[in-house]
Amino acid sequence: MVMSEKPAGSHGLHSTDRLVREGYQMAYDYVNYVTAKPGFPPPPAPCPAAAALRHAGDELLARFPIFFRRWPRVFQDVNENSACSTLIAILDEHFAPTTSRGRRRDLAWSAVLSVYVLAGQMALHCHNSGMEAVLPQIQECVGGYVERVICPELRDKGGWSGFVTRFGEKPNLEGEVKKVCCWTLLIFSTGILIYFLWRRD
Repeated sequence: MVMSEKPAGSHGLHSTDRLVREGYQMAYDYVNYVTAKPGFPPPPAPCPAAAALRHAGDELLARFPIFFRRWPRVFQDVNENSACSTLIAILDEHFAPTTSRGRRRDLAWSAVLSVYVLAGQMALHCHNSGMEAVLPQIQECVGGYVERVICPELRDKGGWSGFVTRFGEKPNLEGEVKKVCCWTLLIFSTGILIYFLWRRD
């Protein structure tokens, strides 16, 4: 099922539809994030979903490096003219929300993550191969893909909040325990102070 034609009236990063706008923000931010120069801290993520995407992509790279090693071989024949069409063809083949038999499949958050991570790997390949000029096209075409294929599904899932819940950075348990202990100690100390002040009166 090919879904690569862009509907008229789409405004990408400037869309009045928040769901669509965030989908594009994630595409632009993630490509910039994975192709950033080492040693230069990236700017803050433009939205919570983009921050969750960065975190999830980093975790995937750390936990499953073999997943990332195969993509350079897949992309070895890609050039500036074929990068976007190759990316969309792969996405259409693997992540379209209908099966080969035409049945609708549930869109899992892991599939949404895979769309962006794959686009990031294509962008990284192009960047490392001296094809930096194609990066804005990759950002735009993956944003368009998300708008056409994923955003309609997300309307029934409550938008990007589920993605943030699933992939956002979880608070450090030790830090949370310390925070609770500090607040408990503060409340306890305040109670003691109030008690002694009351006794003195």
